Amino acid sequence: MSQHAPPHAPLTRQSPNVMMNTPGMEVKPAVVSKQAEEVIHGVVTQVVCSAFTDHILVVVTQYGKIGTLVSVTPNMVTGDLERPTLTTKVLLGCDEPVVHVCAKNLVSFVSQESKNKPVLLGLALKDKSVDCVTAVKEVIKRCQVW
Repeated sequence: MSQHAPPHAPLTRQSPNVMMNTPGMEVKPAVVSKQAEEVIHGVVTQVVCSAFTDHILVVVTQYGKIGTLVSVTPNMVTGDLERPTLTTKVLLGCDEPVVHVCAKNLVSFVSQESKNKPVLLGLALKDKSVDCVTAVKEVIKRCQVW
């Protein structure tokens, strides 16, 4: 990711796709990724979204590091397959209630829009306010790969 982006010009890039080639089959990308950088509340915020066959990876950082790694998994509930509940589990890093709240708020729509795929979220935010999370969510939407 680049170091700085002007506050008036959000940056969105799509990285080259990793291609899988199986003889006799159509060539499809194994991983599709997009990244964006935007200044949110005076802090450079970087977002990378990657779609794998079985899950989505979203990294949101204001530190230039992956930060806390959170698994966000949909739980299929009988009778309501459209909107499953989400379970969050911190795999690496600080396991605090605010991390679980931010994770669900940031990527619940990603799981839903990707036909309930689990999401792996790397979260390193200086500002975890509602306004910041809302702004970050919009950047994630610009990086849609699902």
